[in-house]
Amino acid sequence: MTETLQSADIQAIQAILPHRYPFLLVDRVIDIDGTTGAIGIKNVTMNEPHFQGHFPGTPVMPGVTIVEAMAQTAGVMIGTALDLADHNLLIYFMSIDKCKFRRKVGPGDVLRMEVTTLRGKPGGKIWKFAGRASVEGELAAEAEFSAMVDYRKD
Repeated sequence: MTETLQSADIQAIQAILPHRYPFLLVDRVIDIDGTTGAIGIKNVTMNEPHFQGHFPGTPVMPGVTIVEAMAQTAGVMIGTALDLADHNLLIYFMSIDKCKFRRKVGPGDVLRMEVTTLRGKPGGKIWKFAGRASVEGELAAEAEFSAMVDYRKD
């Protein structure tokens, strides 16, 4: 573990990720330990557009958006650790493995995404992560995912 853990507020997140409403799915990233691991926070609200149809009267955050939130957390971790803010960083899913959903997530929940790097190194294009998303300590989803990082030169 590094001596000083970093964090990223919404302004820092937007400087790293290209995502914007309605697809920016992480509000804060805390405890960024270099490229080793980080914790993302998503405050789930009824105002999110997917709740209109998933499901009317019983709003449930789609599982794929939970996995995307974990991936965005990993992207912020890499971007923060490698000082890639304002570099037009793009990250593309390559695979999602061992994905399991354990608990419904809905409005009012605070989703906590813990990601760790399984493979990848600074300057490398291919990274693999493990992610676990929970609400109040209860596991909601888990997955391993690989991504390609496009370090665009502008």
